[in-house]
Amino acid sequence: MAWIVLVISGLLEAVWATALGKSDGFSRFWPSAVFGAGLVCSMIGLAYALRTIPVGTGYAVWVGIGAVLTAGYAMLFDGESATPLRVLLLLGIVGCVIGLKLTPH
Repeated sequence: MAWIVLVISGLLEAVWATALGKSDGFSRFWPSAVFGAGLVCSMIGLAYALRTIPVGTGYAVWVGIGAVLTAGYAMLFDGESATPLRVLLLLGIVGCVIGLKLTPH
């Protein structure tokens, strides 16, 4: 169960990070509200997951999921460049996250 919560929290990290970028310095209400709600829910889930998963592994997985999804969203919808090298490097992060899950702690 902790791993499922950790993955969902990583997804929420991407939500709040993207909303932060769209909040225009907290001057836009809805992106700012999504940022706040996403941040709180993501942190609660991370804290829950870290009760069972070691902090180093859990934090690395959480950040990896959030980073890859945030960067992927920006490439698909916000016009950031999606060069083959950038995509390959993001896939490397995915591989590392999977590796952390599969190795014993």
